[in-house]
Amino acid sequence: MPRDHRPAKSVRVLLAEDQGMMRGALALLLGLEADIEVVAQVARGDAIVDRALETRPDVALLDIELPGRSGLDAAADLREQCPDCRVLILTTFGRPGYLRRAMEAGTAGFLVKDGPVEDLAEAVRRVLRGETVIDPALAAAALSAGPNPLTTRECDVLKASVDGATVSDIAGTLHLSESTVRNYLSSAIGKTGTRNRMEAMREARQQGWL
Repeated sequence: MPRDHRPAKSVRVLLAEDQGMMRGALALLLGLEADIEVVAQVARGDAIVDRALETRPDVALLDIELPGRSGLDAAADLREQCPDCRVLILTTFGRPGYLRRAMEAGTAGFLVKDGPVEDLAEAVRRVLRGETVIDPALAAAALSAGPNPLTTRECDVLKASVDGATVSDIAGTLHLSESTVRNYLSSAIGKTGTRNRMEAMREARQQGWL
C-alpha cells in the first residue's frame, strides 16, 4: 500500500541488522504493511540507542551479533533510556542462552529469521500491544537447556580469550592477576565439559552464554 494511505498512527520501527541485503529486504517487506513504518535503520550495535533517541520508535527490531555492540547489550540500554520502546530480537542464531539473556535484558520478543514476514509483522504489532512473543521451539529448548552455569567473570575471561590472547593479555585487559585468570579459565573449562579454553569459548558461544 502506498505510504500516503497509511493510517494516521503507524507503528514506528527501528531496524538493526549488519547485513545490508537482509536489512534492506526487511525494511522493504515491513514497509509494505499498511500500519508499519521503518523510521530508522542501523548496521552497528553501538548506533542503536542514539538512533532510537533521535527517532523515538515504538518497536526496535534487533539482531544479536552486531559490530560495535551486541543487540542484547543495546536492548538493556534501550530499557533504561527509551522505556516506551519495545524490543524484539530477530536473529539467525536460535540459541537457548541468547533467549534467556534477551529476557533478562527486558526484551518483548525473540524470533529466528527463517519465519515468514507475515509472522514478523504480526509480532511487531503484538509486542506493541504489550504481549511477549517467543519462538515456541526455542522456548522449549531454553527450558530444557537450563540456566547459564558460567559466572559473569568467567564469561568475561572467555570473551577476552579471542585471537590467541595469552593469560597475561587477559589479565591486563580485565585488570586481574594471572593466577585469578587461570582459576576462572579452569572453572569455565570444567563447567563446559571441554578440554581447553578455546573449546570452552566455542561451547559457550554455541550455547548463547557469551
